[in-house]
Amino acid sequence: MKVFKMGRLNNKCVFLCCGCLGFIGSHFIEKVLALGHKVINFDSETYAANLGMTFQGDYHYVKCDIATIDSLPFCDIIVNFAAESHVDNSIANASNFINTNVMGVHNLLELIKRNKIQNMLVNWSYSPPLFIQISTDEVFGDILSGYFSEGDRHLPSNPYSATKSCAEMLVHAWGRTYGIPYIITRTTNNYGKRQHAEKLIPATITKLLNNQKVIVHGDGRYIRNWIHVNDNVSAILKIIDLSDVNSVYHISSDEEYSVKEIVTMIAENMNVKYDDIIDTSSDRSGCDERYALDCSKLKSLGWTQQFHLKDELPNLIKFFKDRQ
Repeated sequence: MKVFKMGRLNNKCVFLCCGCLGFIGSHFIEKVLALGHKVINFDSETYAANLGMTFQGDYHYVKCDIATIDSLPFCDIIVNFAAESHVDNSIANASNFINTNVMGVHNLLELIKRNKIQNMLVNWSYSPPLFIQISTDEVFGDILSGYFSEGDRHLPSNPYSATKSCAEMLVHAWGRTYGIPYIITRTTNNYGKRQHAEKLIPATITKLLNNQKVIVHGDGRYIRNWIHVNDNVSAILKIIDLSDVNSVYHISSDEEYSVKEIVTMIAENMNVKYDDIIDTSSDRSGCDERYALDCSKLKSLGWTQQFHLKDELPNLIKFFKDRQ
């Protein structure tokens, strides 16, 4: 199979998925397996991993660190979800972020390059796997009005977003220099079941279930775009299937809310008042005011949003309550 042609998912593919015991990656694996593809999952089992997960289908798991592995299995497509992602943690200590988000990506690209060179030396035909780098809207920094397009300049504001921007630059460079086919996706804030409790929506729900105050940075004015994890997964698969190679795609929804609006919605669903449950005594260093992505390029592939936060909140509250 030639992965650089569109309609890549028409035949059974072998996916190497990195970091897919985490929130978004685990949902991605479920969908890929349901479509009949084979999945090899590399994960280092950090604190954010869902260790109790079981997957149905042609699935193989390897516990490993992508920054230190020395070989790759045969695969058609590599999807790299592996990343340290909590901004507060990156501000406290960026070392793990540099190791996984930068050195991990560098190592994967180097292994693909090495395989290509080794096959060229013995005149063997070799089609490099299509490399999918899962990135973030945070690489641009903030935007007070309007939307970022795929080709806009990066100006990251914190160590986390800086490492994600660096990873993108490596992918671009290795693609151009060594002919490694790639696609980069940038997505906005995800929400859904199995998200780690450090993130805003599960953190708010969990704290209210335990009668604790909810920490709201600043005055809650920071604005984000929110997309359901299943919409994000369907978008990534649409891009893998139909997009041009060596391209970048934005993934976002039609839902833009401030932190205050998110916490207020959750509070109303849980029958408490916003002013009674918040703690605004702290703020985050280097915090961006607003993120916003133009995803018209994605929509041109035929992708549409299916989930909306206000509809999903009761289900999320029940999910986290059942796991108390």
